[in-house]
Amino acid sequence: MNADLHCHSTLSDGWLSPAEVVRRAHAHGVALLALTDHDELGGVAEAAAQAAALSMDFVTGVEISVSWRDETIHIVGLGLDPANPALLAGLAQVRSGRQARAEAMAAALERAGMHDVLAGARRQARNPEMIGRAHFARHLVASGLMPDVHTVFNHYLVRGKPGFIDHQWAALADAVTWINNAGGIAVVAHPARYRRLSTAALERLFDEFIEAGGAGVEVVAGAQTPDEMLRFATLARRRGLLASRASDFHGPEESLVDIGRCPPLPPDLVPVWSRLGF
Repeated sequence: MNADLHCHSTLSDGWLSPAEVVRRAHAHGVALLALTDHDELGGVAEAAAQAAALSMDFVTGVEISVSWRDETIHIVGLGLDPANPALLAGLAQVRSGRQARAEAMAAALERAGMHDVLAGARRQARNPEMIGRAHFARHLVASGLMPDVHTVFNHYLVRGKPGFIDHQWAALADAVTWINNAGGIAVVAHPARYRRLSTAALERLFDEFIEAGGAGVEVVAGAQTPDEMLRFATLARRRGLLASRASDFHGPEESLVDIGRCPPLPPDLVPVWSRLGF
């Protein structure tokens, strides 16, 4: 199945509206889509309505920002109730710290010689509650100061660089519990991205994730290499985890893999959509 279970709209840090994301997915042959904006469910109704109009299967999703040890981890929730009160309260709590983080990031970039970046980032963000690193990066590119978003991240916005601001997100167990209590399935997003974690630390992350009730891992993800996909396919088999497939699409000019254009899952894995009724 051409399932894409991780992508973003203008409600978080994507370039396209929820309906535009769905239309692009449909044009690329996606049969099952989940919109998974960061800590935000505001685009789900629009996306679901557009998917229904196109007779495309759709599941509710979200990507929750988690602090685990000194690493930011992302947990995707799939097939959850978007009206669940505890989930909504938890997401609101996670979002509440973004404004202070954006102001601290702007001050750090000012010290590094980048001026008026907060106003520029705000212009890039369609959702004022969701200003994040991508919006700062897009402003610096649009201003002609940097050639592309990836260069901005590598030079200014990752840990150890001048514009990086550490932040306390949700606890891992809390994020998984919110998803489970809303009837969803919790999935570790793009696990190859957590390169600062040793092999032992990554194993411990999955120990705690499974202990909390987590059930899946993105074996196929937009930024993961074939070798990394093989590594996490092995982990899914060994840990008995459901396998997910995801582009992590943000926009046509920015994402490494376009929506619906990921490699297929290895055929022996149990796809997460089999537990979602597809």
